[in-house]
Amino acid sequence: MRKVLILGAGLVVRPMVEYLLENNFVITIATTTKEKGDRMIKGHPHGYSLRWSADDVDTLEKLTNDHDIVVSFLPYKYHVQVAKVCLKTKKPLVTTSYVQPAMQSLDGEARKAGVLLLNEAGLDPGIDHMTAMKVIDHIHGNNGKVEEFYSLCGALPAPEAADNPLRYKFSWSPKGVVLASRNSALYLKSGKTISVSSENLFKDRFTFNFPGLGDLEVYPNRDSISYIDVYGIPEASTMFRGTFRYNGWCESLDVMKSLGMLDETPGDYSNMTYKGFLAERSGCKIDGLPGNICSKLNISRDSVPLRSLEFLGFFSNEEMGYSTTSPFEITAGRMINKMPLTENERDVVILQHIFLASYPGGKKEVIKSSMIDFGSPLTNTAVARTVALPASVAVKMILEEKISLSGVYRPVVPEIYIPIIRELGNLGIKMKEEYGLPESEMLG
Repeated sequence: MRKVLILGAGLVVRPMVEYLLENNFVITIATTTKEKGDRMIKGHPHGYSLRWSADDVDTLEKLTNDHDIVVSFLPYKYHVQVAKVCLKTKKPLVTTSYVQPAMQSLDGEARKAGVLLLNEAGLDPGIDHMTAMKVIDHIHGNNGKVEEFYSLCGALPAPEAADNPLRYKFSWSPKGVVLASRNSALYLKSGKTISVSSENLFKDRFTFNFPGLGDLEVYPNRDSISYIDVYGIPEASTMFRGTFRYNGWCESLDVMKSLGMLDETPGDYSNMTYKGFLAERSGCKIDGLPGNICSKLNISRDSVPLRSLEFLGFFSNEEMGYSTTSPFEITAGRMINKMPLTENERDVVILQHIFLASYPGGKKEVIKSSMIDFGSPLTNTAVARTVALPASVAVKMILEEKISLSGVYRPVVPEIYIPIIRELGNLGIKMKEEYGLPESEMLG
């Protein structure tokens, strides 16, 4: 039986464990918290777990030698270290993280060694790439051009669970969600490059009506322009990748940024209350703090951001319990504590592609490709399913030699995305594609 080494036992790993065991693979979970791995394996005779730290490279090399493929769910900073071990042992690697420059630099060595280093094989990035390339290859296969492309994705609480002022709850890496709010962004709009600073990220947003969920807000996601090359669409005059949120998140996070609550500069916060922290960050007097902040930011007492700060407890006299730390850690910690997705609540993942395609002779069409997937912590969250299952299918296809590439790859070539999309459909994760729509269906 083929053996899979899984590094990490975080919130999105369980669907992979279940899928690989159901498909008769032997798995080993190496994690700092062995108990988490044990809970996922549930005593299955082909499942093993062990306590392991990412700093222990010697043990990693031994484990990699004993397995046929490695999957890394570690923080992205460890992926290159893992990739180098895979190159040394000539074993393929699958990750769900963005390709970093240091990973891309291993492409020549990986090709020479005949080793596949497959990255971005999750949801965003992952399913978005695969389903986009399916449509792009269709357009190019009909001698068409992609004039405009919007790719919008979001992981949210189901509408009935979006019951706090920010209308958000954490169903995946909580600190990752908050940390992403500090990103800047870059995209192409009607031939013009738009650069958005971190400070203005949540100000650059628009409204999109997603069927079944209603009006959502969209803000830009990192560097969209680099995907013109990734997707092979140099002809595109618009290239925009965005993130979905319910109304409330962008406005609230924008205020937290403006108050310096997401700053990563360390400071001494010993014996400080949450109210004292907010007063220090905002530069406002602690007496009458809510009103002082409203005056400073020119917002009303009933505004969503103020209600969000109150919901999170930043007007309370509760002592924080920190010493030397950063405002980001304090704010993220409070959000994580106050905004979990509970076991009786659902989450939802949505993905929306919108293309404007043109063809010889002047014909144009709008193509829409969309997905909605609900989940639950009692079974598997939608985030866990849509991140882990594409990577799981990739592992299966690689071990069955249905994918036989070598080098550093994203899932944007037919040999990778076609079999994975097909199998995801069998697992209930599929896109609804609409072709031949009028230009009026295109985003403005």
